[in-house]
Amino acid sequence: QVQLVESGGGLVQAGGSLRLSCAASGTIFNVNHMAWYRQAPGKQRDLVAIITDGGTTNYADSVKGRFTISRGNAKNTVYLQMNSLKPDDTAVYHCNARLISTTLWGKGTLVTVSS
Repeated sequence: QVQLVESGGGLVQAGGSLRLSCAASGTIFNVNHMAWYRQAPGKQRDLVAIITDGGTTNYADSVKGRFTISRGNAKNTVYLQMNSLKPDDTAVYHCNARLISTTLWGKGTLVTVSS
């Protein structure tokens, strides 16, 4: 079964930047959209950014102007460029792919922003 694998998380100071990557372990077809979600300790998992197969993007209000989602040339990859990071951005970031027949999730990568 195809899996999503995230990378790029880590510890960064407030105001810094990180770039998260997500790659599928195999070819995936009929992708409706790919997205990044995050889950802070004790909180629900929330949508951060989404990109459709046609390239349309949308962002949570809390990250607009700071985060950018993009697809790789190989359409089974997606990135999240995160700038001007804040302590409130601390969370486990999960990659998501919505296919026609199913939804895939990655296990997540931890982002910690220190003040």
